Amino acid sequence: MKYFKYLILATFAAVMIYATSGLSIPGDPASPASGHVSEYYIEHAVEDTDTVNIVTAVLADYRGFDTLGETLVIFTATLACVLILARSARHD
Repeated sequence: MKYFKYLILATFAAVMIYATSGLSIPGDPASPASGHVSEYYIEHAVEDTDTVNIVTAVLADYRGFDTLGETLVIFTATLACVLILARSARHD
């Protein structure tokens, strides 16, 4: 059983390495996100969203569902940690 856990961990690590190998280098000006998308956000944020702050416009208006999803993931991870630690404290 101990080796099965390591096999799952190694498989997960391999999948994560493979999944991130196709990502662009952070800060690369030739990356797809640095092209037309960011230019559109900068040029049209105020008139599309009626928000002066561009960061708020992008996070709340353009990427609202994505931000909600990220918040849900963090909430779920926190809840899982609390439940695991509470169970661990009861068994000690």
